[in-house]
Amino acid sequence: MSAAAANADHHDDDHHGLSHVASIKVLTATGGTLLFLTLVTVLATKVDFGANINLAVAMAIAVVKATLVILFFMHLKYDRLFHSVVFVAAILAASLFVGFTLMDSNQYQQTNIWNPDAPPSAPYGPRPTNG
Repeated sequence: MSAAAANADHHDDDHHGLSHVASIKVLTATGGTLLFLTLVTVLATKVDFGANINLAVAMAIAVVKATLVILFFMHLKYDRLFHSVVFVAAILAASLFVGFTLMDSNQYQQTNIWNPDAPPSAPYGPRPTNG
């Protein structure tokens, strides 16, 4: 038996100290919470708080659900701290990209890209005519 084969056999059983199996109680509680939050999401669509608040509520619920999936079903809670830091940094970077894009999107609402020779539309209804 070569040294490489013996080394490979040794690493098959070693999980680098990170093996963890969540208990049935934790998985059931997480699944129940996800089902409850799905029900809350459906019920939130029945109430009209205005477009911005409805979007904020839906996104907040989605973030909580995604966090639960990542923490418990993907075992990030039981993983090394470095992986959590990388995950949070990725979420912050994506939030910055989307945030800067949304801040800039209102500037182009009155631009007519299909017919640039036409006058721009009035932001609050039709323009008054003289005559």
